[in-house]
Amino acid sequence: MQVVHPRCAGLDVHKRTVVACRLIPGPGAQALRAVRTFGTTTRELLALVGWLAEKAVTHVAMESTGSYWKPVHNILEDAFELLVVNAAHIKAVPGRKTDVRDAEWIADLLCHGLLRASFVPSRPERELRELTRYRSALIRERASEVNRVQKVLEGANIKLASVASEVAGVSGLAILRALIGGEEDPGVLAALARGRMRAKRAALEEALEGRMGAHQRFTLGVIPTTSANSTGTSRR
Repeated sequence: MQVVHPRCAGLDVHKRTVVACRLIPGPGAQALRAVRTFGTTTRELLALVGWLAEKAVTHVAMESTGSYWKPVHNILEDAFELLVVNAAHIKAVPGRKTDVRDAEWIADLLCHGLLRASFVPSRPERELRELTRYRSALIRERASEVNRVQKVLEGANIKLASVASEVAGVSGLAILRALIGGEEDPGVLAALARGRMRAKRAALEEALEGRMGAHQRFTLGVIPTTSANSTGTSRR
């Protein structure tokens, strides 16, 4: 079978270890094979880069195993032609022997050009995706926390959500902090309203007349709440 990448390596990536199989040209048609295990810390991955570079390896392939491939990709992507391969595609190729380790099998497939790389976005695009996904997760978590706050308030006969369009807005948070601190006077609580909420003071006073117990104050105190400004809005 034709050799496409004579100096290549296959990586079997795990959470704590990376098993690397390095293939380079040997005497005649026989390839020289070397296998070594590295850790997944940055220092260990840099050692992996050095071990591959000392034999002028040009192409490296690994399976897209969970998220474990990402730190390896971060370190190796500027040094080699790097292929991240779908695990199902590798297993679908006929001829794999059960006694051959994954790293050696990946290296053999890569050597003969039998691997199809999955699309991996550029580093700037990956960074942007990571930020936007994290922001979306925070927004979902915030919505869940606000719903829990509303349930606690309802259980205490406080109808803040019926007057305030944003319970976790500037006015709502000021009122929540006062409630947690033990304030019970509806007039004092309503006076904490800001902006457009001040026009609803009478309705607020009626809505804030409740029966909040110590356990409900404790519950509100341990629920993390953030202002509406954290999601890019400014409703009061």
